[in-house]
Amino acid sequence: MNKTLLINSGPEETVLAILEEERLIEIHKEESGKSFAVGDVFLGVVKKLSGSLNAAFIDVGHDKDAFLHYLDLGEQFGSLAKFSSEVKAGRHKNGLFRHFQLEEPIAKDGKITDVLAKSETVLVQIVKEPISTKGPRLTSELSFAGRFVVLVPFSESVSVSKKIASNAERTRLKRIVLQVKEKGFGVIIRTAAEGISIEEITEDLQRLTESWKNLVKEMAVAAPPTRVFQEMNRTQGLLRDLLNDSFNEIVTNDETIYKELKVYLHTIAPEQTEIIKLYKGKKSLFDQYDVERQILNSFGKTVSLKGGAYLIFDRTEAMHVVDVNSGNRNSQLNQEENAFQTNMEAVEEIARQLRLRDLGGIIVVDLIDMPSPVYRKQLFDRMTELMSADRARHTILPVSRFGLLQITRQRVRPEVVLATQEVCPTCEGTGSIRKSRVLVDQIEAQLTHLVKVQNEKQLKIVTNPYVAAYLLQGIVSLRTKWFFRFGQWITVEASNDYALNEFHFFRNEEKIIMSN
Repeated sequence: MNKTLLINSGPEETVLAILEEERLIEIHKEESGKSFAVGDVFLGVVKKLSGSLNAAFIDVGHDKDAFLHYLDLGEQFGSLAKFSSEVKAGRHKNGLFRHFQLEEPIAKDGKITDVLAKSETVLVQIVKEPISTKGPRLTSELSFAGRFVVLVPFSESVSVSKKIASNAERTRLKRIVLQVKEKGFGVIIRTAAEGISIEEITEDLQRLTESWKNLVKEMAVAAPPTRVFQEMNRTQGLLRDLLNDSFNEIVTNDETIYKELKVYLHTIAPEQTEIIKLYKGKKSLFDQYDVERQILNSFGKTVSLKGGAYLIFDRTEAMHVVDVNSGNRNSQLNQEENAFQTNMEAVEEIARQLRLRDLGGIIVVDLIDMPSPVYRKQLFDRMTELMSADRARHTILPVSRFGLLQITRQRVRPEVVLATQEVCPTCEGTGSIRKSRVLVDQIEAQLTHLVKVQNEKQLKIVTNPYVAAYLLQGIVSLRTKWFFRFGQWITVEASNDYALNEFHFFRNEEKIIMSN
C-alpha cells in the first residue's frame, strides 16, 4: 500500500496529512509555539487537593490547573518524589540510579492526601492536552517513547508488545534489553522492534536515556511551574511511530522542516532519507495532492457516500452521534439486504472519519435497522476489522437490537475541526453554503448515479448562471468530459432564479428527478 505524508507549513500552524493510495486517512494540526503537548514533562506545584475526587490540581503554567488522579501517580511515586528532592539538593547529577535505592510501591487504594501536600512540587507528564474548558490531564508515571522501545524510569520490568507473536523473537528482544539497559529503568519493547538488530535497539535506548539525563539537569535548576522536557513535535512523533517501508514519500513545502527531517530521519532510518522531498510547485501543496478537496468533502456535518446514502455528524457535550441515512440509494435488493449493504458502506467511512477527525470519547452510530442478528454480527466484525488500523485505544460494542453501534475511543488531543463552509454571497452573510468546488463533485456524483444506476437518458441540468458557465467553459469543458465518460450529451441550462448552489436534473424537459 502506498503511503504519503504531507507537511504543509504556514505562519500560524503546520498541518500534516497522511494519504493511503492518494486517499486522505489522517490529518493533524500543530499550532506554532504550542506550550502543552502530550509527552511534555513539567515541574508543577500542587494547588489544591480533593479528597472526594482522590485527586490533585497541579499548576503547570496553564490557564486552568491540570488534573492528577491518585491512580495516575504510579506505584513508584515514592521513588520519584525522593529522587526529585535529592536532585534539587544537588545529588544524582548524571541522572542515573546506580546509587539510588528505589522506595516501596505506594498503596493501590491509598488517598491523595497521604502522598501529596499543598504547595509541594511534583514532576508530572501530560497524557491529555487541554480540551475545551478543561486543563491538561497528568500522570507521574513517566515514560519516554522511542522508535523501538519505551523507557520507564523507577522500574526494573521489561515487557514486550503482545502484537509480537513469536516466542523466540520475544525472548531475543527481552534478552537484548536486559543486557544494555541501565539500572532503575524499565523498558517496554514496541511492535516496531520485531526483527531489529541489537545495535538499533541499543541506540534507541541510549537516546531515551540521554533525554532523561537532560530532564534531570533541567529539573535541578528549574523554578516551578516550568517545563523540563519537551516531547518532539508532531511531525517527528509521527515519523517515530508510523515510519515503515510502506511510506513512499514525505513531502513538505518548508525548507527548514525539510532539513530538520533529513537530519532526524538520518538518525532513526538513514536508508529512507531519500523519500523526503521539498515541494516548490506553483499550486499549494494540498491542492497539488488533492487534499484540499478531500478535506472539504470530509469535514462537513454531512458526508455523502458513493451509493447515494449519507452520514450526519452531531456533537454534544458528552458524546458524538453519527446518523446513517439511506438517502437516494437505489437498489434491487430487499429492504433488509439493502439496509445491510448501506450500513456496511457507512462503517467503512465512519472508521476513516474517526481517524480523520480524531474523534474521542463516546461515539454512538445510529444504523439503519437490521432485524437479522446475522447481519448485525457481520457488521460488528467488519467494524472491528476496520478499526484495527486505528492507533488510538478503542472499544467497540456489538450492534444492539435497536441498531446502535457504540464505540469509545481514546481522546488525548482536541478533535480536528476544519472549516468547510464559506459565507453565502446571495444572503449577505445571514446563511452559508458549501464551497463551490464541492458542488461540482456533488453534481458529478448524482449524474453518475442517474446514468449508471438508473440508466437515464436525455438529461438536462438547470443551475445558476455562474455554475453553468463553469460547466461549459473551455474547449474541453466539463460537459464535454461527461460526453466521453457517459456516452450521452448532457444539456446545461442557466436560470437567474436559481441560488448559487442550487441545481435540478430534468428528464424529457419536464420532470425533476434529482436535485441538491
